[in-house]
Amino acid sequence: MIPDKLTIIESAERIKSLIHRTPVLKCNALDKISGGNLFFKCENLQKAGAFKSRGATNAVFQLSEADLKRGVATHSSGNHAAALALAAKRRGIQAHIVMPDNSNKIKIKAVEGYGGIITFCESTLQSREDTLNKVISKTGAIEIHPYNNYQIIAGQATAALEMLEDFPDLNLIVAPVGGGGLLSGTALAARYFGNHTRVIAAEPERADDAYRSFISRSFVPSVSPDTIADGLRTSLGTLTYPIIMEYVDDIVTVSESGIINAMRLIWERMKIIIEPSSAVPLAAILEGKIDVSGKKTGIILSGGNVDLNELPF
Repeated sequence: MIPDKLTIIESAERIKSLIHRTPVLKCNALDKISGGNLFFKCENLQKAGAFKSRGATNAVFQLSEADLKRGVATHSSGNHAAALALAAKRRGIQAHIVMPDNSNKIKIKAVEGYGGIITFCESTLQSREDTLNKVISKTGAIEIHPYNNYQIIAGQATAALEMLEDFPDLNLIVAPVGGGGLLSGTALAARYFGNHTRVIAAEPERADDAYRSFISRSFVPSVSPDTIADGLRTSLGTLTYPIIMEYVDDIVTVSESGIINAMRLIWERMKIIIEPSSAVPLAAILEGKIDVSGKKTGIILSGGNVDLNELPF
């Protein structure tokens, strides 16, 4: 059942002592460059380095005692993997993680550091799902999907809830979209807690399945995505897709060079580390895809797990 207002409030209460209430930062330089009034929700400073800790913690801390004994499992390119491994460690259970063999090395190290048991696979959705099914068959673990799970969606919604509690008069919130867990949670939070707050998603041009799904009003899977924004390469889920279709106002796409430029600007002007996926919303604004003039605009910086040995600038 799609998370309602009370479910999101209960999720926020459940996880508040286990995650960071991340800061919302301003940057006069980026306001001037963009022509807007921007508010950055810094989930790059979250536990395990990304917003994914919200959903993973919410899901794991609702498991029954019987399910806890089975452990948990998922497939993920990195941030959900690390978040689930950390949440499982806190509950004293095993986390079995299927990761594509081209996953970010820093994210692999994070999963290992939290005690996750990694099984590598080819970097296709089919391989991820097939490998996960084998792991679950072997271990009996409970699947905690990275985004196609209502408890995950409710947990991710708490980022926008916090931002709207701090700044209730936001006109617009911009979030990146991959599988859609963050976006669908953000859209629900904006509907329940915002004051006519619009939600726009930003996506790489070279992984534009959500954009094409939104425009055509029919599901389009992600096929061979090739973007530096590694967290945004997955397809929308059967649970996230209908929420996005109903509650998201628009989806726009951005270039690879735009992502790199926005990432570098945030590093230089805000003095914080973000990963490429986090830069996609600002890239959309800087490329003129989203008009923020005269608007109070929230931007969710989704994560900060980046390999410093492979920076694009």
